[in-house]
Amino acid sequence: MGADKWLLGLMSGTSMDGIDAALIKSDGHRVTETGATLSYSYTLEQRSLLQNVMGEGKNVRDVEEQMTRWHHEAVTALLDKASLSPDDVELIGFHGQTTFHDPSRRITIQIGDGDLLASLCGIPVVNDFRKADVAAGGEGAPFAPLYHQALAQDLEKPLVVLNVGGVSNITYLDPDGTVLACDTGPGNGLIDDWVQKHFGQSMDEGGKVAAKGAVNATALNGMLDNRFLDQAPPKSLDRYDFTMDAVQSLNPEDGAATLTAFTAAVNAKIVGFLPKIPERWVVTGGGRHNPVLMEELRSALGVTVDPVESVGWDGDVLEAQAFAFLAKRSQLQLPLSLPTTTKVPEPCLGGVLHAA
Repeated sequence: MGADKWLLGLMSGTSMDGIDAALIKSDGHRVTETGATLSYSYTLEQRSLLQNVMGEGKNVRDVEEQMTRWHHEAVTALLDKASLSPDDVELIGFHGQTTFHDPSRRITIQIGDGDLLASLCGIPVVNDFRKADVAAGGEGAPFAPLYHQALAQDLEKPLVVLNVGGVSNITYLDPDGTVLACDTGPGNGLIDDWVQKHFGQSMDEGGKVAAKGAVNATALNGMLDNRFLDQAPPKSLDRYDFTMDAVQSLNPEDGAATLTAFTAAVNAKIVGFLPKIPERWVVTGGGRHNPVLMEELRSALGVTVDPVESVGWDGDVLEAQAFAFLAKRSQLQLPLSLPTTTKVPEPCLGGVLHAA
């Protein structure tokens, strides 16, 4: 069904920097083709609107409608770029924006109106990917591991795919076919918040602020003394579970350097929980563009650490592609998550289909 049609994935991550959109073709098991991609950057005003609804119990209705319309704009722009019509697309995988995540209470909230997006685009939409997993007792994150497995079928293993977005998460792929995944700790989130506070910038572009600073060992060790970091995977966290309190007394450059080292260190801590020590990590997400962070990762891990482009993947849109893939799996009633990826008790189906 729809074998000759494209699948379109949309992702707005915890960094809240914009919407990634991507086209792939897949049978739900393998990726047979990748197509055009597009990044729709949020304005400061759009980002502020989203930041204002972060947390539990917020009135999100107006912002949810606006955000859904931004996603429609991204879809339209991508189809124009690819010279495609809505009839060329079988499904849209619409992640939405996570505004609250507390799997211990079986709550995860991703805002986004699937019915509205399907109506605006004229294409069926699958959304609410995480809800069934959390309701069944899973962590609800990370959700890209099965896509990583599909892409990495021909790569040497063990291999770790590290995604550094607002939060860091890994997919560990074993030669025996085992897939293990978890959130590892903060990604760019704390660094972004720090440079926003001190410089009014949305990110430490190119690691330039951190490069001017020195890592404060006392603050770093204090942050590493955290119960979450000592938990075995699978595990997940909310974008705001970690704070900048430990670095508040530092100057802006040292604070950025210390938070960057912290992001690397939380990923090094997860190695002790992996079945085998991987000799290679490939990095996706915005963090791979930060050379200071990449060097901190190489130092902390002591192995080869490369951007995912080194294996032919596009790290700017990997998660968007993943939700296109998951939309197809949802349509086919194939699991979207496993006990070893989200701690859900058994392989979990999910996603809600909205007709065009």
